[in-house]
Amino acid sequence: MDAPSEDAALIAAYLAHVRVEKRLAARTQALYAAHLATLQRRAQAAGLALTAVREDTVRRWLAQLHAAGQSPRTLALVLSAWRGFYDWLGRQGRIDHHPVRGVRAPKAGRPLPKALPVEAALRLVQAVPEDGASCGALPGNAATGGEAAEAETSAQARAEYVRDRAMVELLYGSGLRLGELLGLDVAPGPQARGWVDADAGEAHVTGKGGKRRTVPVTPAALAALAEWCRARALLARPAGEPALFVGARGERLSPQVARRRLAAWAARAGLDVHVHPHMLRHSFASHVLQSSGDLRGVQELLGHASIASTQVYTRLDFQHLSRVYEAAHPRARRSGAGERSGERPGKHGGVAAAGGSGNTPPCLSDTDARNNGSGATTASMDDMRR
Repeated sequence: MDAPSEDAALIAAYLAHVRVEKRLAARTQALYAAHLATLQRRAQAAGLALTAVREDTVRRWLAQLHAAGQSPRTLALVLSAWRGFYDWLGRQGRIDHHPVRGVRAPKAGRPLPKALPVEAALRLVQAVPEDGASCGALPGNAATGGEAAEAETSAQARAEYVRDRAMVELLYGSGLRLGELLGLDVAPGPQARGWVDADAGEAHVTGKGGKRRTVPVTPAALAALAEWCRARALLARPAGEPALFVGARGERLSPQVARRRLAAWAARAGLDVHVHPHMLRHSFASHVLQSSGDLRGVQELLGHASIASTQVYTRLDFQHLSRVYEAAHPRARRSGAGERSGERPGKHGGVAAAGGSGNTPPCLSDTDARNNGSGATTASMDDMRR
């Protein structure tokens, strides 16, 4: 086997390893594949097999990527993919040296997560379409011909609006990642990555590294989900489609479509910033932390393995407190402070816990299904209200 073919075989075997054994997220797998393809192209251009790459060569390639405009954060991700690949090669006995272990990406400042103000987040979840469509307005029997086609198009658009509202409520109300949201199924099962137990007011999700957790679902989200369940049949055309959130083709909604729909939803709500799904997760964490001060509780709700990942939200909270201080304290006011803050001090409400609904929507699991979980940690919102 020639070197390029052997390199391709090694990369394919490693990607199978991270997919089957490490169970990394699909997005992470795609990034690893792209970064390893870059590694393979550079090795071929240098006339090297991947097993013959040395540390000085890796440093030169990294410098070239940096000079080409790659950010320190991107370079850190590239090195992470390369390092994991060579770690695996070492365990397989394919190399006697590790060319990436001593290489570090350029140091970069850690940017603060972008979160919406509470007022903007509430305006987002309360947005309504121009025609005030709701699931209750979905037509029943339509006329024939052109009127029927027009009615079907209108019904589908309204169903998509109801679906989008349920997604926005879950993203902000429960702090889910986009992958966790789109991984939800209508019912629990051996292959299900997540589901909503409406009676218990909980969502069971699978996060990074295949870790399961249970998070509360707000009453507003449960109501939006119940409405979506009544409209879902208009989109979920394939029989037996397990996905809770489906697209126009009746199959599980893709992340790309979900991002575009959320951006359009934010524009309809009149927000002048680009809103992406992870911004709602940041907003959830920031607003709950502002209301409760319970860092450990927020860590459990977000599913962070390390408290250090959650502590970044304390910096957001301090920024808010600093603006309030400058606006309110007579000795802290500086010229133009009020104009800089643009805000008045006020109380920020957190996310309330959802109680049992007592009436399970037809496309959500019931209380008995909770026994099919896999030992997820339940985060209580009662602790968050201290």
